[in-house]
Amino acid sequence: MTPLKIADKTFKSRLFLGTGKFSSGDALKSAILASGTELVTCALKRVDPDNPSDDILSAIGDSATVMLNTSGARNAEEAIKIAKFAKSVGMKWLKLEIHPDPNYLLPDPVETLIAAEAIVKEGLIVLPYINADPVLAKRLEDVGVHAVMPLGSPIGTNQGIKTRTMIEIIIEQALIPVIVDAGIGMPSHAAEAIEMGADAVLINTAIASADNPAMMAEAFSEAIIAAEKAIDAGAPSISLSVNASSPMDIF
Repeated sequence: MTPLKIADKTFKSRLFLGTGKFSSGDALKSAILASGTELVTCALKRVDPDNPSDDILSAIGDSATVMLNTSGARNAEEAIKIAKFAKSVGMKWLKLEIHPDPNYLLPDPVETLIAAEAIVKEGLIVLPYINADPVLAKRLEDVGVHAVMPLGSPIGTNQGIKTRTMIEIIIEQALIPVIVDAGIGMPSHAAEAIEMGADAVLINTAIASADNPAMMAEAFSEAIIAAEKAIDAGAPSISLSVNASSPMDIF
């Protein structure tokens, strides 16, 4: 597969990483290095750009681009404020995430669209986290976001891709990258997303909550690479009819 390009940046790795839930900065740093990721998300409340000894930023280091996350924003107004702060401190990448319901953390489609339109005009690189809604994904593309991030299943549930049909429609229609985000619990789920045609996956809970986060991060990386190789190899199409694996003719 060719390298993934989002806005003005090219990524070799199709595995992006969230930075929440890690037990320590050392655990986070080890997972980032093991994963080979080049893009990590970080909530605003965990970042102090003026503090060179900030634990999260020092753990991330220079190996990956930091994408500020608006997690915690309950509406477009709050998300736009976070975006303007990001811009003021020179942070260019923004994961737009608005979820007013604290129980299920499902993204608000109306407020997300309103915020996306305003934040794109601020000149930021905007990647909105959304429900697997093909209509919303296309509307967001129309206002100028740089990728869309539909959920596979609710945040932190590790249920895998329960929204496959809708994500496949999003992928079919999208002219921008599609990143499956939320609910991916095992490396096989990540491989499934890539095999479906998704451009990347974003993982947090499954890696951060593992007994050995670095080993799990490596497993996710290897699964994604395996899926990429299978695509490049030209995987055979699915057939409903039987096709003998040992045909009765010569090579």
